[in-house]
Amino acid sequence: MTPPLIHLAEAQKSAPVTDWAARIGWVVGLLVFVVFVYWLMRQGWKWRGTLQGDLPELPTTPDDPGTPLLTLSGRYHGSTTAGQWLDRIVARGLGTRSRAELTLTDQGLDVVRPGAADFFVPAAALRGARLDKGIAGKVLTEGGLLIVTWEHGGRQIDSGFRSDRADEHPAWVEALNELSTTEHHTSTTEHTETEGAR
Repeated sequence: MTPPLIHLAEAQKSAPVTDWAARIGWVVGLLVFVVFVYWLMRQGWKWRGTLQGDLPELPTTPDDPGTPLLTLSGRYHGSTTAGQWLDRIVARGLGTRSRAELTLTDQGLDVVRPGAADFFVPAAALRGARLDKGIAGKVLTEGGLLIVTWEHGGRQIDSGFRSDRADEHPAWVEALNELSTTEHHTSTTEHTETEGAR
């Protein structure tokens, strides 16, 4: 009877003691790594902003913006170099995602962003609009983004918006393309007439 009792006593060993020093060391190391990665991202953002420092100040809303043709409430998802959906533009506050209120008039596109810099795209600077699924690293369903192409400081820019009601997007694409085509035709005609008068 003695041998089984010895085995039973040997089986009842105390649980291993937690090594708190090693565990705390891992947690601190992980936190330092996360902070370092965040710092690198901030430095990259600042560096990109410095490279884009030649972008002029964004136009502001004119005193008489005209009669609203369309309005939209939604989100602004960022701006990129036209045709390059990952080449984010961060200068002049264009890299800040935010809520947005859009108003389209015959004078242009007014973008009001609570908590971020507002800007205005004159009708003459509009180059068109389309539906897409991604911009500045943000990917949604096919056609989930309204992309407005415009020109500023000699640079073609794509800006991405998403309405709270996605079924509004097609009407915006049509109206923006019509306005940009009309403005482009008018400016081309005026330029031709001026050249001919010389």
